[in-house]
Amino acid sequence: MSSEGKKSAQFSMPTPLTNLEVKYTKIFINNEWHNSISGKKFSVFNPATGEKICDIEEGDKEDVNKAVKAAREAFQLGSPWRRMDASERGKLLNKLAALMERDILILSTLESIDAGKTFTSSYFADLPGAIKSLRYCAGWADKNHGRTIPMDGDYFTFTRHEPVGVCGQIIPWNFPLVMFSWKIAPALCCGNTVVIKPAEQTPLTALYMGSLIKEAGFPPGVVNIVPGFGPTAGAAISHHMDIDKVAFTGSTEVGKLIKEAAGKTNLKRVSLELGGKSPLIIFADADLDLALEQAHQALFYHQGQCCIAASRLFVEEQIYDEFVRRSVERAKKRVLGDTLSPATEQGPQVDIYIFLT
Repeated sequence: MSSEGKKSAQFSMPTPLTNLEVKYTKIFINNEWHNSISGKKFSVFNPATGEKICDIEEGDKEDVNKAVKAAREAFQLGSPWRRMDASERGKLLNKLAALMERDILILSTLESIDAGKTFTSSYFADLPGAIKSLRYCAGWADKNHGRTIPMDGDYFTFTRHEPVGVCGQIIPWNFPLVMFSWKIAPALCCGNTVVIKPAEQTPLTALYMGSLIKEAGFPPGVVNIVPGFGPTAGAAISHHMDIDKVAFTGSTEVGKLIKEAAGKTNLKRVSLELGGKSPLIIFADADLDLALEQAHQALFYHQGQCCIAASRLFVEEQIYDEFVRRSVERAKKRVLGDTLSPATEQGPQVDIYIFLT
């Protein structure tokens, strides 16, 4: 094949899957699929069409308790996970990344119909980012070590890194698969176990990942996935006395509640990635065409549903009027349409309720 042919093949647009069957709709605990203890389910909708995709088992406090028990047993000394070599944990994460590469069309299509993402964004940005996160942490699995420290006198001082324990993880709806990988990969490479709650708007790729986690060979209980709602399943994770750490990405309002819950229970560790207003500064000597397009993409990427969206622009006075005029022109040319079409730049908001409140 010629160099031009190779280049063309390399950047050819893949075709999303049509009539994709959603196989995984239950709660994933101990490498098995479970109905909710309450018997409740909730519906998931395609935000582009408003059509119902499927019903998902709704996790609640009792389901979280069940998942935490599984995660705690998997973390106990003598368990296969605790006895596993660190290098083997890295191999498992790499195996999971390879399975994601194998199923990239399935995952990209699921992400698009569930989260309202354009397929091009899911396939070329989100999936590679999620896969790279797993591979990066896989490389760290056997390199997380302490150090020796010089001391006066007849003393030997050293530090030792140990896993925290059971990690409760709550992820948002805007980057479901990326956030799933960002949460589980660092925890697993260090030897922790996980109970993760995907957002109720976008649980499909997280549940599909449960099947890949089992296929990759992770021991039962190491990763448990409990779909459900924040005030029930999320609150149960935040308040659980046998969870050692909570990691949350979402709103500042909910982040405060999680921090308060941790303080009132077992003082579990908390990491919070919350909202903000990200400024973009453009000076008069900038390449205006480039700056204009970068500003446009920085604001409108994934319909603006991004925690680092450039939602504030500071433009130097000399070019301000022209920049505003051209920004409006560019926004009017943005192509709205079917998220599975390669021509579409802008899909739907994932959940209009979020933006009305």
